[in-house]
Parts: sequence; C-alpha cells; structure tokens
Amino acid sequence: MNDKTAEPPDFEQALEELESLVEQLESGELNLDTSLQKFKRGVELTRHCQSVLERAQQSVEQLLQPEDESTAVPFDSGD
Repeated sequence: MNDKTAEPPDFEQALEELESLVEQLESGELNLDTSLQKFKRGVELTRHCQSVLERAQQSVEQLLQPEDESTAVPFDSGD
C-alpha cells in the first residue's frame, strides 16, 4: 500500500504479509530504519484488515436482522 493508487491486498494476503512483518520485527535482525518502515507497513495492513472485518461484521448483522424492513428483500422462490 505504498502506492496510494494501487489496489489494496485482499484480506488473506494482507494477513499473510502482516504475519511476515511481525516475524521479521521480532527477529531483532533489522536496523532501525528498516524496522520503522516495516512497522509503518504493518500499521497500514492492520487498518486495512480491521476495515475489511468491520464491513463483514456489518453484512452479517444485516443478514441476522430480518425484522429490519430497511434491509428486507422480497423472496422469489423461482417458480
């Protein structure tokens, strides 16, 4: 996500990259500048993942609230 015009990674890719960054940072083998760059990237990925999860949670909540007529859709049995 360094290029603001680039499409963000999907959730699974972002999570894999985040896990890799954490491993690299925990290794203690990176210099300060590299560690800071990787930390910044990790923050970006974390925010992206949180956003994806929040949207998914909202979708699930809408699906579980059938009494909410604002999200109701007529049922078509296809007959």
